[in-house]
Amino acid sequence: MNLQLLQTRLGYTFRDTGLLQQALTHRSHSSLHNERLEFLGDSILNCVVASVLYERYTTLDEGDLSRLRANLVKQQALFEIAQKLDLSQFLRLGEGELKSGGFRRPSILADTLEALLGAIFLDSGFDSARDVIRAFYIPLLDTVDPRTLGKDAKTLLQEFLQSKKISLPTYNVVATHGAAHSQEFEVECLVPKLGIQVFGRGGSRRAGEQAAARLALEVAQQALTKAPGGRKAKPRASQLKLAGIATIQSEAAAAPEQPGTKSA
Repeated sequence: MNLQLLQTRLGYTFRDTGLLQQALTHRSHSSLHNERLEFLGDSILNCVVASVLYERYTTLDEGDLSRLRANLVKQQALFEIAQKLDLSQFLRLGEGELKSGGFRRPSILADTLEALLGAIFLDSGFDSARDVIRAFYIPLLDTVDPRTLGKDAKTLLQEFLQSKKISLPTYNVVATHGAAHSQEFEVECLVPKLGIQVFGRGGSRRAGEQAAARLALEVAQQALTKAPGGRKAKPRASQLKLAGIATIQSEAAAAPEQPGTKSA
C-alpha cells in the first residue's frame, strides 16, 4: 500500500502516519478504526464548506446556502471525491467486507474521506484541513451553477427537456453485474427525439438512473447548442465520462429498420 501516493493526491503529508493508518481502517478490520475520526471530519467539512459558500455567494440567503452545503457534503458528493483519489485501493477492511465488495461501497468511501479530514485536523490543525477541503471544492464550484446545486440529475434533465418541449426520457435496467450482495446496475436512458441513448452505472437502480441522466443532460445540452451561423452543434459520436457511456445515434441508426434488412 503506497500511502505516499495517497498523501500526494491529498496535497498533505502526515507527521503522524499512525493517524493516516487509523483513518483508513474500517471497523471490520480492527478495534482501532476510523469512526471517531469520521465524526470529527464531518464537523470540520461542514464548517469549511459553509465558509466557502458564505464567501463566494454573497447574495444567497440562508436557505439557499444550506441547500448548497447539504448537496456538497452528502454521501454521493464525498463518494465522487473519494473516487477521484482512488481511495478504495488504500482502505483497510476486514475479510468479510473485502469479500462483499466493501471497497466499492459509497458509504464506506465517504466515511473514510471524512475520517481523513479529521486525521489531518489532529495531525496539524484546522488550517491544514481547511486547505485540503478547499482544494476539493473550489474547482467544483468554479464549474457549476449554484441555481442547480441541490437538484438531482434526473430532475435537471426533466426540466431541461420540458423547457425545450421535448418528451421526458425513459429509463430501463439493461444489466446487473456482480454478486447479489454487491450488485451494480446498468441503466439505459433514452431521449428518442434527440436520438440520445446513454448508459449509467450505480450500486442501485436509482444510482444508475442518476448517472445516466447526468450524461443525457450533458449530451442534450450539447446537441441543442447552436454553432456559429445558427446551426446546431453536432455532438461527438460517443463519449466515455463519469460512471457511464453516452452515445448519440446517427439519423440512420435512429430510423426504423426497413423490412428485409438487419442491423450490423
